[in-house]
Amino acid sequence: MPVSFKIDKERKLVICTVFGELVDADGPTGQRLLLEDPDFDPSFSQLLDLTQVTKVDMDAETVRTLARTSVFSPDARRALVANSAVLFGFARMFELLRETVGGAPVQVFRSREEALHWLLEENAK
Repeated sequence: MPVSFKIDKERKLVICTVFGELVDADGPTGQRLLLEDPDFDPSFSQLLDLTQVTKVDMDAETVRTLARTSVFSPDARRALVANSAVLFGFARMFELLRETVGGAPVQVFRSREEALHWLLEENAK
């Protein structure tokens, strides 16, 4: 899976960046990699940056499953950044599905700066 992530303990933030083609197996693989990292804390906020994705080969059922099986705690705020119409649509679908599960809000943004501002503003409280 073409993904990198950085766990920033000081800011209580996990920054995940996805590159290249996004396929159905990438979500569960990313979740497993996070769970295996000793620095991962499910209460941290998440920034999921999808702006480097060049192709999407993921179906709606996978998005539904990912929304139901989060490795983050229900109180963890999550921001998704998408700059294409297709990715923005998938991200919004994820956001709406997470709302039905309950917990902290998920917000979709067009820019990484806006997403970070939203996450860090809340973390500072």
